[in-house]
Amino acid sequence: MLVHSKSGRWAAWGLFGLLFLPLFALPLLVVVAASFSTHWSGAFPSGPTTGNYAAAVRGESLQALTTSLVTAVAASLLALAVGTWAALAAAALGKRGKRGKRILDTLFMLPVAVPSVVVGLAVLVAFSRPPVLLNGTSSIVILAHTILVTAFAHQSVSAAIVRLDPAYEQAAASLGARPAYVLWRVRLPLLLPSLSAAAGLCFALSMGELSATMMLYPPDWMPLPVRIFTATDRGSLFGGSAVAVVLMAMTLLVLLAVSRVRTRASYR
Repeated sequence: MLVHSKSGRWAAWGLFGLLFLPLFALPLLVVVAASFSTHWSGAFPSGPTTGNYAAAVRGESLQALTTSLVTAVAASLLALAVGTWAALAAAALGKRGKRGKRILDTLFMLPVAVPSVVVGLAVLVAFSRPPVLLNGTSSIVILAHTILVTAFAHQSVSAAIVRLDPAYEQAAASLGARPAYVLWRVRLPLLLPSLSAAAGLCFALSMGELSATMMLYPPDWMPLPVRIFTATDRGSLFGGSAVAVVLMAMTLLVLLAVSRVRTRASYR
């Protein structure tokens, strides 16, 4: 730690506890406690049960979890491909002049600058009539998620490209390597830790996306956040809490797997 004195460290840990527990840990603990309860009429939940989880991992909830996973994986891969391409293109434009790079960066950051419900409305209006009719299909949900998370992939990869040592590319080019070979065998492997981190971030954001999804999802493609919202809206707070814990657990498991990939890529 930056604080060297013992009293200063205790004060720092105390301040961390005062800020972390009420703002971050306590709300999550409340959700976990509610997921194991049947009613909550006093200061603490009562009626302990695991029945909420039995319902959360089967039937419509299991289908919603599968839908969320498929949507998040598809949106993350698409966002990573588009965001990486845009970051590489922006880096190339930056060598010729900063104006083109600024324009490209601004275009890819626009979805973050507006509320996600606006993005959902824009996608709904744009793809609700021919020639590209996606309304009522799962593709429109995946497309909206891709648009929302591509900006984060673009920013993450752009920051990594700035930190790359150009000596590796110059050495490969001096040995006669073509630009495509340099890209696939030099630049992308060096960017692999940042690519995996961007994929994990995109996945987590897609798993929790609700606002735009509420405007677009068809009845046969309901992601888990929508399932949680509808359950709590009907008054099923404890069942919704169990589904929310399942959503958190699944997201954390995938992020841990991505973290291991990132660690191995860093060692390479």
